Amino acid sequence: MSRPRDNELAAWLRLTLIPGLGSQGQRRLLQTFGLPEAIFKARGSELRAAIGDTLATALARLDAEAEIETALAWAAEPDNHLITLADSAYPRELLTSADPPILLYAKGNIELLQQPMLAVVGSRNATRQGELDAEAFAANLSQAGLTIVSGMALGIDAAAHRGGLKGKSSTVAVIGTGMDRIYPARNAELARQIAAEGLIISEFPLGMGPLAHNFPRRNRIIAGLGQGCLVVEAAERSGSLITARLAAEAGREVFAIPGSIHSALARGCHRLIRQGAKLVESAEDILEELKWEGIVNPTGRPFPSINTETTPPSEEEAKVINALGDAPCDLETLVTRSGLTPDALLAMLLPMELDGRIASLPGGRYQKLG
Repeated sequence: MSRPRDNELAAWLRLTLIPGLGSQGQRRLLQTFGLPEAIFKARGSELRAAIGDTLATALARLDAEAEIETALAWAAEPDNHLITLADSAYPRELLTSADPPILLYAKGNIELLQQPMLAVVGSRNATRQGELDAEAFAANLSQAGLTIVSGMALGIDAAAHRGGLKGKSSTVAVIGTGMDRIYPARNAELARQIAAEGLIISEFPLGMGPLAHNFPRRNRIIAGLGQGCLVVEAAERSGSLITARLAAEAGREVFAIPGSIHSALARGCHRLIRQGAKLVESAEDILEELKWEGIVNPTGRPFPSINTETTPPSEEEAKVINALGDAPCDLETLVTRSGLTPDALLAMLLPMELDGRIASLPGGRYQKLG
């Protein structure tokens, strides 16, 4: 026999599984009838008046018992949770956003949903420097008391999660698939670590694959959870800019790290800055803008960068780094600037890349790191 709590959750799950209804339609029904159990006891005429004939018919014909039982069984497993709009565990920041989902699937530490968060987003095709910046900012912000929220994509998202896990406030991953799917597969180990030490959430039902239109919807949750949104690298047409726009529309602060004028991945950040985003060069810039009183750094000194080199470069390596400057540089230009032969440079560049001193970019260009 089902327990009362299971009956309540079953009604919430059933509401989310009505085809074509969407979160706005779901909330309209809740506003009209109250709790989901009342919705499914309402007369057909009342439902048609609230959501129209087509959706009312879809509700009446809904057969989702197998999906509901699967979800309830999933939620009964250790560290798995179903969090509804009516639960005290539902994140307060998200509740005040424009389009909060009525139900969240969650795996891990749900107490993080009540902690102050900062969204960190950026390009999937990030540069090595961008990933280092995202990880360093996220680690320092997490240590200062802000839980890092991102979308567990490749590139900047993954780096932000890694940084968040290094700090005391951990990280929350908002995914665009069902909780039983890991996407992208290359982040499988990261997903396991986040589930063990942080939190993964999704509004999508179990079994949902990585459909393209799910990811922009996921972005509104990332924006809604954060007190602000930091964009590390982004092209001019980027999902990260959607997240930043949603954050701004919700009254959250938007921050952007500037980059080289020669980098396509800096153009989205520069566009945001022109539109009023705060230009930031360190985690302290964000904490000061937020008037954050939770700064934790017992040394009293600025937060360290996590990519500090442990050994100084040799004289010739220093010459190459100085020749590179702050913008990406091709081999021919590097030969001219450094005075070294192409053969000598090529012999040095790969070891320097492996040591994390430089990064190779598309088009045979190189950029210094740190």
